Amino acid sequence: MNMQRIVPLAIFTVSSFMLWDAWQAYQHGPPKVPAAQVAPSGVPAKATGAAATDASSLPAAASTQVPAATAASPDAEGLKYGMRVRVQTDVMAADIDTDGADLRSLTLLKHLSATDGSKPVELLEDRGHLIYVAQSGLLGAGLPNHTTVYTPDTTSATLQPGQDVLDVHLTAEVPGVAAVTKTYHFKRGSYVLSVETSVKNLGSAPISPEAYYQFLRVSQPPPGDPRFVSTYTGPAVYTESSKFRKVPFSDIDKGKKDYPSTANNGWIAMLQHYFVAAWLPPSGLQREFFTRKVGNDLYTAGVILPMGAIAPGATASLAVPLYAGPQEGGKLKELAPGLDLTIDYGWLTIIAMPLFYVLSWIHGWVGNWGVAIILLTVLIKAVFFPLSAASYKSMARMRVVQPKMTRIREQFADDKARLNQAMMELYKTEKINPLGGCLPMVVQIPVFIALYWVLLGTVELRHAPFFGWIQDLSAQDPYYILPVLMTISMFVQQRMSPKPPDPVQAKVMMFMPLAFSFMFFFFPAGLVLYWVVNNVLSIAQQWQITRMMGDGKR
Repeated sequence: MNMQRIVPLAIFTVSSFMLWDAWQAYQHGPPKVPAAQVAPSGVPAKATGAAATDASSLPAAASTQVPAATAASPDAEGLKYGMRVRVQTDVMAADIDTDGADLRSLTLLKHLSATDGSKPVELLEDRGHLIYVAQSGLLGAGLPNHTTVYTPDTTSATLQPGQDVLDVHLTAEVPGVAAVTKTYHFKRGSYVLSVETSVKNLGSAPISPEAYYQFLRVSQPPPGDPRFVSTYTGPAVYTESSKFRKVPFSDIDKGKKDYPSTANNGWIAMLQHYFVAAWLPPSGLQREFFTRKVGNDLYTAGVILPMGAIAPGATASLAVPLYAGPQEGGKLKELAPGLDLTIDYGWLTIIAMPLFYVLSWIHGWVGNWGVAIILLTVLIKAVFFPLSAASYKSMARMRVVQPKMTRIREQFADDKARLNQAMMELYKTEKINPLGGCLPMVVQIPVFIALYWVLLGTVELRHAPFFGWIQDLSAQDPYYILPVLMTISMFVQQRMSPKPPDPVQAKVMMFMPLAFSFMFFFFPAGLVLYWVVNNVLSIAQQWQITRMMGDGKR
């Protein structure tokens, strides 16, 4: 079987598999997740094997020294709910629960929800089935953890005009052990908030507490993810030695840890489409990363940091920044090494990153992401024009000799060896490379795939208008105009290409536009716009080159 037959058959097989898999996901929807059950003992265990501090081992005073008004009530999900401290800045609204002083809700005011464009994105939440919260606490006998009830210094705090920093303090005291103050530092215009833990030793002997910072999350992706498109939801770890490592929930189920347990640098994050939350400990401080399953479809991923020895009556503090916001590459890169890798560009990141920077540069000039996509597509086609021209010239030559090829196939239909020999003699006589139409396109495939992932993962395209009926390039075309145009362009390309002599191959090629177009009906408009422009430019190139060669008549 020659290359001209292998390539379309392989493409059709892969696309059919993708279509079937995506259709199954669309038909059945996301899996139903039962109510998550997590015991209050979800305190991280030391990876080194040291026993974790269980909430049940806390002195009775840890829960009785808190006023009755702040007593937490258990919820069916295993979390407990106490009083809420509402905090609002110019870019986010947050809820801190007195139970554990956890960050339970975080709304990004500048980004709209994928399911309801009139409401902002709720990144963190602790209600219903989609549990996703940020927790912190201390490891050590009798020390407060994320199950301890704290007392806040306020129940509501708003960043006022002219105010750049907003602090919220929550305290918990274990008599004879320690007094702990957890302070949330919010900043104007920033998605970075710092969680500072201060520990005062109330005992008569030194203590050496360790602070942990973790995410508690279910495995299901957030609502509003695009259909027929697979995006990653789950933890990721970065260190200088191992670089960026995803930790799928399926690996956590198996106990697999493909990342360093300890390091003196790096961060841990929880990823989802367009957004990321990451604990960013100070560099140079020894740390221990952990991931584990703590309930029915409920997982934790975090980091443990030593606070050092604290003498009786002395106080020690540790502040760890938490980024919770959009995956904006330039800003993430400035916050921590490798944090921009949380933008999921797939295995072609090395190509996708430069493409994104060029796309952003073009957008800076034109001010419209849709126009930027068009201009970037034109630029890429111009760069690859020599390769495309070689491919189309080869296809044009194939059309010239197609009648001769048909006669040879009819003449040696019963003798495969003689048929192949005659075909090779024809190629040699006509100076045709049978792979000439395929190889130039194969070279371009990595760039096309990388650009696909750039357009899929660029948060700047969320709710970004193009013109007319396209008001959100990250959502599907509401009237399916672009997918229809793409289907038409694919049929035009097919008609302009040489018809395969094999009847089976011809039928496969005939149905390929339908298979692809069906998926593209549910793809984000930005992706479809790219493919439409790419196809139109390819048609124009092929028409011009074929015309220059006399449309195969010379």
